[in-house]
Amino acid sequence: METYDGGAGAPQAEGVPGDAAEARTDEVRADEVRPGQASTEEAGAEGSTEGVRPTDARTTLPVAELHLHIEGTLEPELIFALAERNGITLPYADLDELRARYEFTDLQSFLDLYYANMAVLQTEQDFADMTRAYLARAATAGVRHAEIMMDPQAHLSRGVSLATCVNGVASVLATSQQEFGISTLLIAAFLRDLSEDSALEVLEQLLAMDAPIAGIGLDSAEVGNPPSKFQRLFARAKEAGLRRIAHAGEEGPTAYIIEALDVLGVERIDHGIRCMEDTDLVERLVHELMPLTVCPLSNVRLRAVDTLAEHPLPAMLAAGLNVSVNSDDPAYFGGYVDDNFARLRSEIGLSDFDCVRLAANSIRSSFADEDRKTELLAELAASGR
Repeated sequence: METYDGGAGAPQAEGVPGDAAEARTDEVRADEVRPGQASTEEAGAEGSTEGVRPTDARTTLPVAELHLHIEGTLEPELIFALAERNGITLPYADLDELRARYEFTDLQSFLDLYYANMAVLQTEQDFADMTRAYLARAATAGVRHAEIMMDPQAHLSRGVSLATCVNGVASVLATSQQEFGISTLLIAAFLRDLSEDSALEVLEQLLAMDAPIAGIGLDSAEVGNPPSKFQRLFARAKEAGLRRIAHAGEEGPTAYIIEALDVLGVERIDHGIRCMEDTDLVERLVHELMPLTVCPLSNVRLRAVDTLAEHPLPAMLAAGLNVSVNSDDPAYFGGYVDDNFARLRSEIGLSDFDCVRLAANSIRSSFADEDRKTELLAELAASGR
């Protein structure tokens, strides 16, 4: 199946990301920062960051965003604008009433609002406007490559066709690099609280229409819906040459991470924060350089972690895990990628060294082609951070 990356390259080859570019700075060498490398405080002779200039919490690094649900970028203002355009009466009197509902107790309480707000997405133009708004904001956050998930089943269940939602998003992604400097890939995410047969049917429809998707994912309500429920779906995706990722270990147990690896054969784990409960699993993930797309502000807003200060990200870095920072559903969780980095700096004291390390991890863990990765790692190195 044909894929695209916003004009940056052709379909991607399977495999672990290769060596980085040889670009250097006089400070942190982005090409030498590896997932298992020590933090600023621990680096010593192995990875000194002496000379790194202090950066403001708002200073952005060039990054790849690997965990982003396009429907989760619907800002309240755009929800009201699309509702007006489509003649939809919202169950909220105004923006303040809508924003007041963004206090979530768990994943399900978020999903209820998330799906309800999708009602305003009716036409290709609606999907295009949502996608364009995300890319414009992401560009200011330092995103240079984005792998964007969308939930086709959630739109089909509302009577919106696959062509409408896919073409609306894809029409903007097709020129994302020219317009916003962001190469992009589209990932069809399947709802794990629905049946595997439903997912397989939709995947076959996407393949039949030659939809420009680079891979598939697994999202929505995790607890009670183990990855093994979707073994045939992921086998079919692999057969079709698609990349494979899955949410696991956000609210679900460590066993879900293991299932995603062993049963589904995923190439990346979305979230994965509960891996820290299993030392053998951590050792395995480190050995395999398995990417974990961590979403700190999301984890706090959904009560997977009580406070940002208690987030396991520092421990994950110290363990040598291949983690990156992402925004998940930024319109709902209090921030985009730059907001996540800013809060991590201010609330847990994330160092410049570890910010560069996280950015480099994101680029290497992407499904971008090797030329694009080399280009972005060189940009990171040249950023002087």
